Amino acid sequence: MDISIILSFFGFTAMVAVISYWKTRHDKHDTADAYFLGGRSLTAGVIAGSLMLTNLSTEQLIGLNGVSFREGFVAMAWETLAAITLVILALFYLPRYLSRGLTTIPEFLEQRYDRTTRTMVNILFLSGYVTILLPVVLYSGAVGISGIFKLEQLTGLSHIQIIWLTVWSIGVLGSVYAVFGGLRAVAVSDTINGIGLLAGGIMIPVFGLLSVGNGSLLKGVETIYAKNPDMFNAIGSNEHSVPFATIFTGMMLVNMFYWCTNQVIVQRALAAENLKEGQKGVLLAGFLKLLGPIILVLPGVVAFHLFDGQLGAGADAAYPKLVNAVLPAPLVGFFGAVLLGAILSSFNSALNSASTLFSVGLYKPYINPGANDRRIVLSGKLFGAAIAVISMSVAPLIMYADQGVFGHLQEVNGCYSIPILTIIIVGMFSKRVPPLAAKFGLVFGVGCYVLSQFVLKVDLHFLHVMAILFIINSTAMLIIGHLYPLEKPFVWQKVKTVDLGRWHLAPPVGILICGLSVTNYVLFSQAKSFWPIPVAVTVVAATLAILSKKKFRKAPTTVGTASEA
Repeated sequence: MDISIILSFFGFTAMVAVISYWKTRHDKHDTADAYFLGGRSLTAGVIAGSLMLTNLSTEQLIGLNGVSFREGFVAMAWETLAAITLVILALFYLPRYLSRGLTTIPEFLEQRYDRTTRTMVNILFLSGYVTILLPVVLYSGAVGISGIFKLEQLTGLSHIQIIWLTVWSIGVLGSVYAVFGGLRAVAVSDTINGIGLLAGGIMIPVFGLLSVGNGSLLKGVETIYAKNPDMFNAIGSNEHSVPFATIFTGMMLVNMFYWCTNQVIVQRALAAENLKEGQKGVLLAGFLKLLGPIILVLPGVVAFHLFDGQLGAGADAAYPKLVNAVLPAPLVGFFGAVLLGAILSSFNSALNSASTLFSVGLYKPYINPGANDRRIVLSGKLFGAAIAVISMSVAPLIMYADQGVFGHLQEVNGCYSIPILTIIIVGMFSKRVPPLAAKFGLVFGVGCYVLSQFVLKVDLHFLHVMAILFIINSTAMLIIGHLYPLEKPFVWQKVKTVDLGRWHLAPPVGILICGLSVTNYVLFSQAKSFWPIPVAVTVVAATLAILSKKKFRKAPTTVGTASEA
């Protein structure tokens, strides 16, 4: 292996470690808020960086580029809706979460329904993290690192042996960092790695296009488009993994769950020092997601062209192979370090969130009600170590999934994502629906999804199935609420833990992000008749952003109840 690869890899990795230690060396983890929420001290830049790197890991880089290697720009639909749902998080969900002083999403459900509902959701989240999210992060990370550094050729070990070895190496390193560092240490390193990953992620398609165009970026684009025009159409048919119709059904729900109710993501926003910083950070992340097609989709198309659509190791190997093929040796080491940081970020974030859910949601109320903060934090550390070992044992088995790592993640996530999203949304917009309805929604939703997808295996796209179950589940909960309503309408109790003054530019900036997202999608849809719509939306949003400064500056400093929403 080239010595420059090794030096750049360890150099960048060491720099991140030293800066993270220096910035957090005086942090204390003796309280639950300090360990799990960074003392509610995160600013906009740190929140945006942590959100992006928690999301932008190898299951995205490897998985989505694997999809685009097979199907082209159809895969960008996931990124388009992600930016829009971040706007929803900033404007709707975050003010309500912060006004109730929440540490976890299940805590929100205990306030709205009861402790049993919170416990059920805690268990669902933890089950999903241990058996789905954490193993997928580790496996995709192992594929990426082993491919970039050509570990099979370097060591002489088989593909299976390398996957097992890399999974456990990443898992052990990430566990030590997450368990002993707390959320703020994770968030600080995320910010640094996020800058590196953003730069590195853009470099890959740029160097790839330069390679195709013999030094000319424009010629590279023209060549790939001329020879593979079908790959540049974002509108998927029924034969694609993301048919166009799914954008309006289950895909929006999946994105809503992930960005607005998933503990791993929302925990970063809950740690904001105030609502204004939280909204700025979330919306900044929304702007960064507009780069998603360039970082997460275009490289797969470039790889398809360079390798003539043939990869012996499967589509998920496209991204690591492209990195090796187009980057100069020193940059391969740098990108490998950044990629490792992204892997550790997602793994650490999930571990920290799982520890939070266990300690605050299960250990404190059921196992040791009299536990002080020190015991709660210790229980979280021990639990985090335990589930890390379980996840490392499960992760290598994902290599046998037949739909690729990203498809596997999204389909299996449906077991718990839609039921949880359903009871949160119904709980926010209703005042009479009782706890019984929430319990029914969870059991019915999980049972029906598992039955339809893994037992009966219905001949319908899983995203459509999610939308149908969401409608059925919501309707059933509302019927139960009508038949067995609460004696008194539910009223949210506000707890002011941080300043709740809104960012006055959040609404127009949110509209602008939505307009740019639609424009982004239409740009690659090959549907010229759609152009007037996003152009008009973008112009209106930009105008509002300029003219509405005074209007939104006088927004109230507290948020209303769910019934007022």
